[in-house]
Amino acid sequence: MSGLFISFEGGEGAGKSTQIGLLAERLKDSGREIVVTREPGGTAEAEAIRSLLVSGDVGRWSAPAEALLNSAARDSHLRGSIRPALERGAIVLCDRFMDSTRAYQGYAGGCDMGLIDALEQAVVGATRPHLTLIIDLDPELGLARTKGRADGLAEDRYERKGLDFHRTLREGFLAIAAREPERCRVIDGGQEPQAAAAAIWQQVSRVLRRG
Repeated sequence: MSGLFISFEGGEGAGKSTQIGLLAERLKDSGREIVVTREPGGTAEAEAIRSLLVSGDVGRWSAPAEALLNSAARDSHLRGSIRPALERGAIVLCDRFMDSTRAYQGYAGGCDMGLIDALEQAVVGATRPHLTLIIDLDPELGLARTKGRADGLAEDRYERKGLDFHRTLREGFLAIAAREPERCRVIDGGQEPQAAAAAIWQQVSRVLRRG
């Protein structure tokens, strides 16, 4: 595949959507197709699964069930959107990907990592991000930010899981970054958006220069 795959990860309210928008704007003059997508989601089928995961009662799914649902959505997303875009040579910017399953369902949810490993191998395979930007933020601040959202959507199931869950989630993302330093870069989500965007551009520029 000739494209470039960049994923954005982090806890609730970390600022991923803002940073993806800023990066997409900066990349628009690159002469390459820019595809902005998200997980769960990215295809009609995956968006239908998203509604099952991000809304409703906090305890409606076990962590293994969530991992299975996310993997089903990811399979559709990869086949219907991400892989075709990469084959066209596009730059794909994805709001969450495989690391969110590992952090949310594995580290914070307690799902058996063996199951997550098997699902990742079967569904993701070799289609791993070239660069993963983990936006790190104190979960108390992140959750406070989410309370100010005015999008009218009840996509708050994970936000309602409690502070301890989100603290463990943050530890999970940082553990992933420490385990895969070649792929993952941690960005301070507590700084001003433009400062975070500059730090992100520094990392993206390095990957672009590598070709």
